[in-house]
Amino acid sequence: MSTIPKSLQTLIIEHIEPELDGGRYPVKRIVGENLDVTADVFKEGHDTIGAVLRYKLLGQKEWSETPMHHVDNDRWAGSFLLAENTRYLYSVGAYVRSFETWRIELTKKHGVLPDLSSELLEGEAQVKEAMTRAKGPDKSELKLWLEKWKSASDQEARIAIALDPIVATLVDRHEQRAAWSTYEKELEVIVDRERARYGAWYEIFPRSEGTVPGKGGTFKDCEQRLPAIRDMGFDVLYLTPIHPIGETNRKGRNNSLKAKPGDPGSPWAIGSRHGGHDAVEPALGTMKDFDHFQQAVRNHGMEVAIDFAINATPDHPYVTQHPEWFKQRPDGTIKYAENPPKKYEDIYGFDFYTEAWQGIWQEMKRVLLFWIEHGVKIFRVDNPHTKPVIFWEWLIREIQLEHPDVLFLAEAFTRPKMMRVLAKAGYTQSYTYFTWRNSKGEMTEYLTELTRTQMQEYFRP
Repeated sequence: MSTIPKSLQTLIIEHIEPELDGGRYPVKRIVGENLDVTADVFKEGHDTIGAVLRYKLLGQKEWSETPMHHVDNDRWAGSFLLAENTRYLYSVGAYVRSFETWRIELTKKHGVLPDLSSELLEGEAQVKEAMTRAKGPDKSELKLWLEKWKSASDQEARIAIALDPIVATLVDRHEQRAAWSTYEKELEVIVDRERARYGAWYEIFPRSEGTVPGKGGTFKDCEQRLPAIRDMGFDVLYLTPIHPIGETNRKGRNNSLKAKPGDPGSPWAIGSRHGGHDAVEPALGTMKDFDHFQQAVRNHGMEVAIDFAINATPDHPYVTQHPEWFKQRPDGTIKYAENPPKKYEDIYGFDFYTEAWQGIWQEMKRVLLFWIEHGVKIFRVDNPHTKPVIFWEWLIREIQLEHPDVLFLAEAFTRPKMMRVLAKAGYTQSYTYFTWRNSKGEMTEYLTELTRTQMQEYFRP
């Protein structure tokens, strides 16, 4: 079997920026921004080369192009407008500008060699070749050029016509791109809506919004607070979990192991006889009440973010319907969640390494789509660093390909590398170490890391 390449891609294209982990992950931008791209582009010899920045919407067949310009030392730069809230692919292409190479050589020879008839014939052939692909006004312009060329009285007149910059532009536009070469990877950029860049979040604990002493708040009670929250300048109203709260092993006040009659339990203990992740706690109201509340929030110029916690109580429908989704102890019981020394006797953790892991993935996608259908576009994800990164990469991509305006906040107080890879995997925003940076030096160092290193391409605090 021959090992000779099928095409002669002789131009070198390397060191593209931005490029995240060799193209493994997409970079991030906001709608309306330009994506500025630079690359090293060069080849052997003295040919004049050109480079183009190629881009298209993810899933689109045809590439669009915009010229790149030479900066210095074989470094080229270009940009294109990110006009839509979606995902784009981008790459770099390069080629030999045959006619421009010929023009430069002709200029060098002019005045040195007396007879340039052979060189002029080469240029004429290139113009004719370009004219076969040109259409409309460009074709007419090239035809006129050839007529002027043929009617020229002598060599000097032909050289003057050959060096006309107008014809150079026309031929450059239509000539066959010699040695056409492309970067071996198609890079990706996630283009988010403006709220992905910044937003003032107000965290609300719905049952604390009650208007009657001793009685928990409801969605209707929360609506009364909206004008005041809006007037403080907030953009996002973040709700702690609003799902049915389990009764088995329910925690009491101050995390006591025994709940007293009337104790509402932890909202992160999700699931009861009233439903699971696609239901609301009856004490807060009905799904119709939530829909009304969500629309009221939008009417006040804000939007709702809900907590997405992949937890289940012993009473959650998942436990009886899919016991294989949870960690089983040797005695047949299900292991409750722990983060020593913390213990969560009222919560079961999902087993993401069960043989039935695909079912968990699909169900979590269904749950998110359920809430999206009810108007939720922002999810604050609880403890994402305790689930496989590949799961988040798949889930976020699946959701955003269908709903590119959906945003995900990673509640990840964890090690720096894990925090960074969650952002690379698709999280729109992330918790940060800002809280623990106190001195000027610490603040300067941390903000420099966020804004002057590669983190600026994907990590939004």
